[in-house]
Amino acid sequence: MLSRDVHVAIRSDALIGEGPRWDASTGRLLWVDIERGSLHVSDPASGADRSILLGARVGSAAPTSSGDVLVALADRLALVDLTDESVRGLATFPHGVDTRTNDGACDPAGRFWIGTTALDFAPGAGSFYRYSDGVLERMIDSVTLSNGLGWSPDGRCMYYVDSLTFRIDVFDFDVDAGLITKRRPFVSLAPADGTPDGLAVDNEGGVWVALYGGGAVRRYGPDGELDRVVAVPAKNVTACCFGGDDGRSLFVTTAAPEGSVFVTDAGVSGPPAQPFRSTAPSAADPTSRR
Repeated sequence: MLSRDVHVAIRSDALIGEGPRWDASTGRLLWVDIERGSLHVSDPASGADRSILLGARVGSAAPTSSGDVLVALADRLALVDLTDESVRGLATFPHGVDTRTNDGACDPAGRFWIGTTALDFAPGAGSFYRYSDGVLERMIDSVTLSNGLGWSPDGRCMYYVDSLTFRIDVFDFDVDAGLITKRRPFVSLAPADGTPDGLAVDNEGGVWVALYGGGAVRRYGPDGELDRVVAVPAKNVTACCFGGDDGRSLFVTTAAPEGSVFVTDAGVSGPPAQPFRSTAPSAADPTSRR
C-alpha cells in the first residue's frame, strides 16, 4: 500500500463537491457542488475556477461531443451552454421533490447513466437510469444512495456503488446494447473505513473508490484485492477521476468542511471522461436563462 503526496488543485469551499470529470477536448476539469447547485469548470494548471449557478441541486456533469455540458439537475437532465450559461432541458425524472439525482457518467458508447436518492436516504427510494437517444429508462429499482460508476478498460464490466450497501458491485456490460446483467459483489467495505462514494477505473483495470468519512481513496486490483490507499487531507472524500496531459493525475473532490479539489500522481494512467453523444433532438424544455 502506498500513500502519495496529495495537494490542493482547486481551492474551494464546496458544500458537497462531487462528480469530477476530465474533459480531454478542452483540458478542463468539470465538477459540481450539489447543494449550492453549481457547475464548476476548472483549470488545474492555473487554479482558475468558474462557477455557474444552475438554480437547483445538481448531481453530476459530463462533457458532450457538441461542446455543451450535460448536467443532472435534481429533477431533470439538461445541457448548459458555456458561452451564455443558458440551460436547455432534455428529460424529466419521474420522481417527486423529495428525491434528487446523484452521480452519473457516460459509458464507452456515450450513453449517460445516472442514479438518484431520496433526500433523507430512505432505503430503496432511488433508482438507476440510462439516457440515450432522447430516452430516459430506469435500469435498476430499489436503490438507496446511487453513487460511483465506471467501466473496465475493455468495456465488458460496469462497476457500481449503492453507498449504503457498503459494497462495490460489478455487472457484465453489453456495449452495443447498453445493457447490464449478472450483478455481483466486487468489494465489500467495513463501515468503519468510510462510506464508498464515487469511483474511477484506471487503464490497468484498477478500481479507485472515494471513502466519505474515511479521508482516503482506495485502489482495488481487477481481482478485488486492495492494492493501495491514498490518504487525503479531508475527511469527507466524495469522488475521483483521472486527467491531465498524461492521464496520471488523480483529481479528488471533497465535501465540507474542506470542500476543495485535491490532486495526486496516481502512479498509473486512466481515461478521460467519455463525452455524451446522442442522435435524438430534444423535445423537452426550450433554452432558458436562469
